Amino acid sequence: MKRISILGSTGSIGTQALDVIKRNSDKFQVAALSCARSIELLCRQIETFRPEAVAVDREEDAAFISQKYRNIEVYHGSRGLEEIASMESCDMVLNSLMGMRGLKPTLAAVEAGKDIAFANKETLVVGGELVMKAVREKGVKLLPVDSEHSAIFQCIQGNKNNEIKRIILTASGGPFRGYSAEQLENVTLEQALAHPNWSMGSKITIDSATMMNKGLEVIEAKWLFDVPLDKIQIVVHPQSVLHSAVEFMDGSVIGQMGNPDMRIPIAYAFSYPDRLDLSNVTQSLDFFGMKEGMSFYPADSRVFRTIEMAYEAARRGGSLPVVLNGANEVLVDMFLKGRIKFTDIQNTLIKVMEKHDVKYNLSIEGILEEDARIREEVSKMIWQEEMI
Repeated sequence: MKRISILGSTGSIGTQALDVIKRNSDKFQVAALSCARSIELLCRQIETFRPEAVAVDREEDAAFISQKYRNIEVYHGSRGLEEIASMESCDMVLNSLMGMRGLKPTLAAVEAGKDIAFANKETLVVGGELVMKAVREKGVKLLPVDSEHSAIFQCIQGNKNNEIKRIILTASGGPFRGYSAEQLENVTLEQALAHPNWSMGSKITIDSATMMNKGLEVIEAKWLFDVPLDKIQIVVHPQSVLHSAVEFMDGSVIGQMGNPDMRIPIAYAFSYPDRLDLSNVTQSLDFFGMKEGMSFYPADSRVFRTIEMAYEAARRGGSLPVVLNGANEVLVDMFLKGRIKFTDIQNTLIKVMEKHDVKYNLSIEGILEEDARIREEVSKMIWQEEMI
């Protein structure tokens, strides 16, 4: 019986992970749950899965849950996430937090010797060197949950000693595939949130629309699979059937295919190296039902300049990925709140990247300080523009 702590249990990945656990209750139990503000949903999860501990953002929510459920440990704030990520009674941590807040809990889990099912790409974007060094030193498994990175991971099983020629990182292209830069000027929030294939949280959906999500995934792949950037190629595949592929030095290309269902990579991370029977949960891929077939296109980095920004951040390293990620999180939030246009995300990121003086050899404290600094700087930039 594997006991799993779920960081971000009320989000898209978290709720699907709980579905996998519920359907495989003979194999998995919930050790702990966490959420930010969705307290009503968290309470329903507590009553269904009976965790040993929970963590929430606010102290007042922690007090409410402590009063309502007196037999569980309740934590709050960032320290609370670290507590449930490192608790002795859990065997694995699913990190499905959004953004930078996943960094410290990830390191806490690694230091405690926990295997991690990993769906928090921003942690590797900003702290890849620190995290992967800790993973190697502690000998824990970092098992990818993002569909693309899970696909790559599956493709290299049994090929440990075979050199990778190329990682083919697929992208749906989002809702604006084929748009010109001029067309992007007029897109609405509703359009940007209408992903053609996947059901995801709002932040990652906007990142998919700007193609920033794919840029961040390039950086994540660099750290996860220890490959140089020039061996990672983004390929737009609108049908989202081939989730990613790996080409080896002999020219063989091994790909992982399936319907767009996040429960598949979640289950594989939970049960690795075995596979769960999901035949009653997921639909088999219908090859004859794919009327439009499978198509592949180059990513348009002239329109979606976030792609090259991510490659540049990864090439230069240091504080630049921290700045790119932090600024993007602030700008996406502002777009979701209606304060800026869709194209302001990309245009502001270009300005921020161009003026940044890169710092190297950052500690975790240095990463957090740089992240806080850039968030404040971007917020001021937008505020000043609003005042004009």
